[in-house]
Amino acid sequence: MGRSRELSDFQRGIVVGCHMCKKTLREIANLLNLPRSTVSNVVLQWKREGRTCPLPRCGRPHILKEEHRQVLESLAQEHTFPSLQALTCEFQRASGAKVSKATVSRELREMGLRRRGSTEGKARERKKAQLPSGPDNAADGPNKAEVSRLDLRVGCIIRTMQLPETDNLYLRHVDVGEAHPRTVVSECVPVNQLQNGMAVLLCNLKPTQVRGVASQAVVVCVRSPDKVEVLSPPNGAFPGDRVTFRGLLGKPDRELDSAQVWDKVHADLRTDGQCVATYKGAPLEVAGKGACRAETLSDCEIVLTHGGAA
Repeated sequence: MGRSRELSDFQRGIVVGCHMCKKTLREIANLLNLPRSTVSNVVLQWKREGRTCPLPRCGRPHILKEEHRQVLESLAQEHTFPSLQALTCEFQRASGAKVSKATVSRELREMGLRRRGSTEGKARERKKAQLPSGPDNAADGPNKAEVSRLDLRVGCIIRTMQLPETDNLYLRHVDVGEAHPRTVVSECVPVNQLQNGMAVLLCNLKPTQVRGVASQAVVVCVRSPDKVEVLSPPNGAFPGDRVTFRGLLGKPDRELDSAQVWDKVHADLRTDGQCVATYKGAPLEVAGKGACRAETLSDCEIVLTHGGAA
C-alpha cells in the first residue's frame, strides 16, 4: 500500500480488522507499510465514532443559488455576528441551504463583503477584561441571585452522532461563540430538534468524562411525562449570546464544581402557560431579542440532559 495516498474504505477496514486481532499499532504499520500515525488515526476514529470512512458532505453545493446569495448578502450587511460559524448557522436557518463555513466565506469574498463583528467583538472583550472591579460588579454582592451563577448561553448544534455501543447517548458538537466548538454528551433528544438547530446550554459545569469523551456543556430541555423538547432561544439570537433572568442580579461563576446550584433552583424553573421559560415568574431571555421557550410544552419542568440521566 502506498504511503502518500488517501486510504480506501477497504484499507481502513483491514487496519481495524488487524486491531481487533490484537495486533499492535507498530505491527499493523509494518504489515501494511503504512505510517504509524495513519494507523493510529484510523483506529482512534473507529473507537470514537464507530466508523472508518469519512462522513459524506451531505450534498453541500459549491455555488449558491441566486436567492440564497441574496439571503446571505442581506444577513452580512444588516447584522453583526460573533463568528463565521454563527453567520453560517443563521444563514442555514434562514435559507434552508446546507453549506460549509468555507462556502460562506468564499461567497462573501466574491460579493466584496467582509464578515463584520469579529474585530469589534474582540475589542469589546478586551475592554471588559480591563474594567476594574467596582460598581459594575456590584451584582456579585449579597443581593446576587443564586440562579444567576448559571452560565446559560445560546448554542448552535453543528453535528450530532450516536456514541458507539450505546442505545441513547449522543455526542454533539456545539458552537457557543468560542474559538472552537464544545463537545456535549447527552441522552436521546429528537435529533431533528438538534441537528443544525439552536439551543440553550449550561456552560460552566465542570466537564465530565462520558464513555471516554469530555462533555463540556449540558443541553437545557423542557420535560413533561410524555415527551422532551429542547429549550429554544429567541429568533435572532446568535451562538454565545448570554441567557439571563429578567430583573435578577448577578454574574455567572467561572466554573461550578458540581450541579448543587442547579439542584437548588431547578424546582422553580418551569415554562408558563405560553411555553415561556421562567424562574419564579421571571422570564429567561436574551437581552433585546426576546424570551426562551419550548415548542409546545407549557407548565412543565426545565431539566438538564446529562450524559446518562436527565
